[in-house]
Amino acid sequence: MSDPVLLCYCTCPDAASAQKLAETLVDESLAACVNRLPGVISTYRWQGKVATDTEELLLIKTTAARFEALKSRLLALHPYELPELIAVPVAHGHTAYLDWVRAGSGG
Repeated sequence: MSDPVLLCYCTCPDAASAQKLAETLVDESLAACVNRLPGVISTYRWQGKVATDTEELLLIKTTAARFEALKSRLLALHPYELPELIAVPVAHGHTAYLDWVRAGSGG
């Protein structure tokens, strides 16, 4: 069975931290591709208070085999005390694209 592809979600406080994470994860072959979506408005409870902030959302394409290394690197670089990192398995997709993600960095 081939390595399952994952779509990981991670929010960042600003464009600079989002870009640094995206470049590092792709450069180190922990992700094949990272999309940055600016202008995400997040409302959440933190330390007993409700807060609303503008963030950038990263959509990170990787595999189950690379997830633990990706998680370690992301947690080391992320500016938040408790970064969001949620991985969702990709059930279906364009086979050639999924194979490219599995290859690591494509090319």
